[in-house]
Amino acid sequence: MHKQLIETLFSSVRHTAKQTVRHRSLQTSCVLVHAVSPKPSAATSPLSQPIPAARTLAKASLKPRLLQLSIASFFSTSDMSCDASGCKPNALSGGTGGKYPVMGDESMMSKKAHGTSDKAAQKDLMYGCDYDTADRICNFNRHYAEHSGYAFTGSKTWVDAVKASAGKEITFYDSVTQKPLFIAPRGRSADQLIQESKSHGWPSFRDEEVVWENVRCLKDGEAISTTGTHLGHNIPDRHGNRYCINLVCIAGKPLQE
Repeated sequence: MHKQLIETLFSSVRHTAKQTVRHRSLQTSCVLVHAVSPKPSAATSPLSQPIPAARTLAKASLKPRLLQLSIASFFSTSDMSCDASGCKPNALSGGTGGKYPVMGDESMMSKKAHGTSDKAAQKDLMYGCDYDTADRICNFNRHYAEHSGYAFTGSKTWVDAVKASAGKEITFYDSVTQKPLFIAPRGRSADQLIQESKSHGWPSFRDEEVVWENVRCLKDGEAISTTGTHLGHNIPDRHGNRYCINLVCIAGKPLQE
């Protein structure tokens, strides 16, 4: 029983620390305390939030020098649902506890006629995006992105388009297939959409702004179109799923009826 509990604790620690360091937004923090280890200070902790004080300490019979902490005492957050079996994302943080994201299969990104797509990106893209960057990131890339802030340089016009819409929804289209991918702002103001996107460096969308008919997420968080366009990644924060998307991938012009 003790061995299983310790293994569960180590598994939870590794998963939570990795997500917190990567996203710097999850509020979950946990630590397995050694009897002779000094308490980590806020200055040296790699986690973005202070480690909560443990409520219960009891000597583990498995190893005398190891202190066992109640799992429930580690997690004071609304982002995770935790019990003796471990921790899982709840509805607020997306993942297994929520309806979104809609998951896709790796086969969607298989090799096709033009990289992961059947054809190249459009030549005449919207918002001042350039073809070479768009085609490379959309069709020949799985992990990289346009540089942070690319969407906010002087020649890019999507922010102006959002402001000019006066709060009305704007549809963002696939730079390859010209299918609708995101419709925003929804459930928030135009200013909120712009400010959140600017603070992260890329256009950022929420669950209700995704056209799920045409968008999927893979197990590693990669956001893609159902036809193989790489879009970006889902990087959840304390408000839920946040789809961090390359502007060059959603700068297509709509299909003409």
